Amino acid sequence: MSRIITNVNSLVAQRMLSQHNLSLNKSLERLSTGLAINRGADDPAGLIVSERLRSEKAALTAAIGNAERADHVVNIAEGGLQEISSLLLEVQALIGESANDAGLTAEEKAANQLQVNSILQTIDRISDSTTFQGAKLLNGAYDFTVSAQAATVDDFEIRGAKLGHGNFRTVNVSVTASAQHGGLFLSAGRRHFDLVDPLSTFTIEIEGAKGSREFSFASGTDLTTAIDSINAFKATTGVSATVSSTGIVLKSTDFGSAAFVAVDVINDAGQTGAVLTLSSRDENTASPGSATAFASVTNKIKDSGQDVRAIVNGIHAKSVGKTLSINTDFLDLSIDLSDTGATARTEITAFHITGGGAQFNLGPSANITNQMSLGVQNVATRHLGRTVDAGTAYLLDDLGTGKSLNLEDGDLENAQKVVDKAISQISTLRGRLGAFQTHVIGTTIRSLGVTLENTSAAESAIRDTDFAAESARLTRSQILVTAATNALAIANAQPQAVLSLLG
Repeated sequence: MSRIITNVNSLVAQRMLSQHNLSLNKSLERLSTGLAINRGADDPAGLIVSERLRSEKAALTAAIGNAERADHVVNIAEGGLQEISSLLLEVQALIGESANDAGLTAEEKAANQLQVNSILQTIDRISDSTTFQGAKLLNGAYDFTVSAQAATVDDFEIRGAKLGHGNFRTVNVSVTASAQHGGLFLSAGRRHFDLVDPLSTFTIEIEGAKGSREFSFASGTDLTTAIDSINAFKATTGVSATVSSTGIVLKSTDFGSAAFVAVDVINDAGQTGAVLTLSSRDENTASPGSATAFASVTNKIKDSGQDVRAIVNGIHAKSVGKTLSINTDFLDLSIDLSDTGATARTEITAFHITGGGAQFNLGPSANITNQMSLGVQNVATRHLGRTVDAGTAYLLDDLGTGKSLNLEDGDLENAQKVVDKAISQISTLRGRLGAFQTHVIGTTIRSLGVTLENTSAAESAIRDTDFAAESARLTRSQILVTAATNALAIANAQPQAVLSLLG
């Protein structure tokens, strides 16, 4: 059937040409942009998934940047601490040199003290000037703030704490077993030694965690005189002595399982009495039934102390002497209990953590799980090296001129203890920062990098153009457009052939 008014073949050819042109234009767009999805109409489901993956990629990229920034912060802090560590070693050497009293003149000691003064000032300057983009790193600005410290807590160190949105966490300590000294009781039956052989001596060897010493006492020696002799060497032996009505109580100067007292009777000289262990319930009282007569002591009798045992915020704490420590994802700290707090089974509200710390977000999500909190203590001289001797607390700052631990006429023994403690604190802090860099920051960067690669691959598979397949579709569309164009031309020419029927 031949028509002139309605050219159906032309309409069909036009429709197919339009469709092939649309397909050709879409292929050209995908090849020019490199994206298979340029608008929602291209693939609605694919667009939703790929946008989510793009969001994850952005978060992962930011997290990697955060971790790298945290690494820079720690590097700068480590540089300052390394210099402080070197300075403390110099102070340690100067103390040892100044202790050579007969070999040094007053002028040389004064010169050593001037060096110490300079070093202390430099440490304070490093503490105040170590910064990252204006933020001070070593002056306590990144230490945790606390309130309501209990009287039974002597000292503490908060290495990390996740506080959450409330910025508050209470530290509770439940002491389940008391800290104890190692201790023995030397029962003499009276307030002085009464030897069968007055020309002989009562000779014993006393040993503690720090060393041993042999003591000899003549007949008639008062027990008070004996304990004075023993206490004169307590820094050497780690054992102190007190007198009771009928004997001598020997105790380790420190608490804990590493502290002990051992006694060996070298010569009893006919002295009546015995060596007894102290009661675990009351370390000032001898345990009944534990007596070994002086004449029967053939080997050392030894008694060790006991570490405090406690639960901190529901976690069984590691304990050494009176010091408790826990290390969890949410709380990492150590607490030094006082003698009162460590020797009684009790509940202690140690303190409240109210904020502070260096907060790093090392994950793609801004939540408490991905946050790492790091406490960096103040390393100024007035905060380093805290030690307590006979109830007096000393700090590194006390080594300055005119203070109690100065090198010219001060207490060099305690000065060395303070410097030892300060070196230990700085070394521990450096080690903690190093572990954070290696095992937290480094691991996080590597892990996030792998995740970013896989997320990018998933997003690319959905959204990016497959050039091989799209090039084939382009060629197909080009051929079909050409074919449709030719078909349209033929369809438009067909009505003219009908006119030939009219003659």
